[in-house]
Amino acid sequence: MRLTLDLHLHSQASPDGRMTVEEIAAAARARGLHGVAVCDHDVVYTGPTEVDGVLLIPGVEFSTEHGHLLGLFVRQPMVYTTWEETTQAVRRLGGLTVLAHPFQHRKEEGKLVPLVPYLDGMETWNGRANRKNPQANAQAAAFAKDYGLIPTAGSDAHLAQEIGNGTITVEAADRTLPAIRTALLDGKGWITGEEGPSLCVARSQYTKLKKTHAPPLRYGRWAAFALKCAWEDLRRTRRKGE
Repeated sequence: MRLTLDLHLHSQASPDGRMTVEEIAAAARARGLHGVAVCDHDVVYTGPTEVDGVLLIPGVEFSTEHGHLLGLFVRQPMVYTTWEETTQAVRRLGGLTVLAHPFQHRKEEGKLVPLVPYLDGMETWNGRANRKNPQANAQAAAFAKDYGLIPTAGSDAHLAQEIGNGTITVEAADRTLPAIRTALLDGKGWITGEEGPSLCVARSQYTKLKKTHAPPLRYGRWAAFALKCAWEDLRRTRRKGE
């Protein structure tokens, strides 16, 4: 059966997230998705694996010295230690190791090559990645193809309106997490995506400021960042209209 999935988004368990799993499921259903992967920052998702008919794939997004690492299908709480130990632990728990938005910060390709043996896949479309580097997703897709990594896609949504901005459609034997995992490893999914509004990034950063009780000076810096994001969105809208 054909299933369309968003394999990277954040719930309120992330410092910069605000969505409940119920809100995530409702937005996913509205976008016609069959499932999403909840990948909060450094926190493994251990909630229900289905809400309102939407599959919730457990996952995590670790901040590492080599960039952000997604652990998909990880059900057991764990913490990041070292790159080698953590990737081995994810695999031992039956999870998939996926490098998230690898070229978002214009990283050199050569620095990623030593990581390949520890990876199952690479995020070849991320709804936020192209904001800093317009070629980020294209570079990721080329790298994954060259080094035999399975392609994945996710919106990196922190807000409901972003959900579905990056998806992969797979042919799975049935509508279960093990079948989806097997289908992803087959590496024959169809990826679609669109760039999310820059203001969504600003809004999620505002959430982080509130949750961490940031000092007033940080809000001033945030205001300047929000204006920059608004200008980016305006320029994008104008380009689409030309």
